[in-house]
Amino acid sequence: MDSTDGPGPGEERLLDKVHAVARARHLSPRTEEAYRSWIVRFVRFSDLRHPSELGPADVRRFLEWLAAERRVSASTLNQAHAGLLFLYRDVLREPARCPA
Repeated sequence: MDSTDGPGPGEERLLDKVHAVARARHLSPRTEEAYRSWIVRFVRFSDLRHPSELGPADVRRFLEWLAAERRVSASTLNQAHAGLLFLYRDVLREPARCPA
């Protein structure tokens, strides 16, 4: 098996981890879906790099892009930020990578 076949034994795909943690934290299905959506958008914005390879500057750049280029509302921006905080604090357990 080569590395393109997917996760190996003991490895879990990122969105599978997101789902497992969301279920463990009793998030509503709609909250989970919103967070998943923002995580996917962040990864795509970051040229498909894994979030563990990215840092606070990348998160800030994404949020600034949403505000300036996409002109999202403040509540939408807050939801995107909450989704990324969930990813880094709860899923990856790397809170320092996401600006508070």
